[in-house]
Amino acid sequence: MSAFRALRQAVRVSSRSVTFSAARSSVLRPAARQILSTPSSRAFSVSAQRFGTGSSDISLSQKLQQELDYEKTDNVVPSVPDFVTSFKEQGWEIEDTPGQDEVTLTRKFGQENIRLVFSIADIQSEPEEFADAEGEGAEEAAGDYPIRVSLSITKSNGPGALNVDMVAQEGQFITENVSFYEDSKVGTELTAEADWKRRGMYIGPQFETLDIGLQEEFDKFLQERNINEAVALFIPEYAEFKEQNEYVKWLGRVKAFVDL
Repeated sequence: MSAFRALRQAVRVSSRSVTFSAARSSVLRPAARQILSTPSSRAFSVSAQRFGTGSSDISLSQKLQQELDYEKTDNVVPSVPDFVTSFKEQGWEIEDTPGQDEVTLTRKFGQENIRLVFSIADIQSEPEEFADAEGEGAEEAAGDYPIRVSLSITKSNGPGALNVDMVAQEGQFITENVSFYEDSKVGTELTAEADWKRRGMYIGPQFETLDIGLQEEFDKFLQERNINEAVALFIPEYAEFKEQNEYVKWLGRVKAFVDL
């Protein structure tokens, strides 16, 4: 269960009448959720063989179905939301493989190839402020969690890769580190071998220790390549969108397995 669904349940327990609306516009309806998919008496007559050999299979299957019905009813979104269409119109491409938790954003800038990689796993860990968030406060806290982003820039007309470790939070990028690799493959390949090679290399100083003027020039460098507020806002919104889709698929797959 993701941090967002965990939050909805925590709010539902503390106050049955509280409404929580996250970036997906999810609405708590405790009573309706309980009766949304009321299993008929016929379900209890299904033979145990259909659900394996466990006595809890039927009740688990029913609960999974109830959760599926709730998510599909209260969290209906277009297959391609408007915010995704608008983002692509800015020249970005989105590489999103179903079932994988990493998302890659790519674009061209002259001779440069720009790649941003982030993971929806970062929104699985519930921020501390979520614990006490209720009602309107919960909605505000929903977008405050940080998402780590790995930026790599390579050039078609030369070797090397410039990598930047950042955090996207509250509509801005916080740069943590800037590193350079003479071998672009070492700097960009997402393999165990490349990762092992990177671990033994000097990755540069912490960004905050650099001269203020140098930090500002790096910021201008990234802004010129559209690594800006719009992207920092898009990343958590897309992470929520993808996490919701993956969760619904997970519910369906687990239920199908239990029902065998």
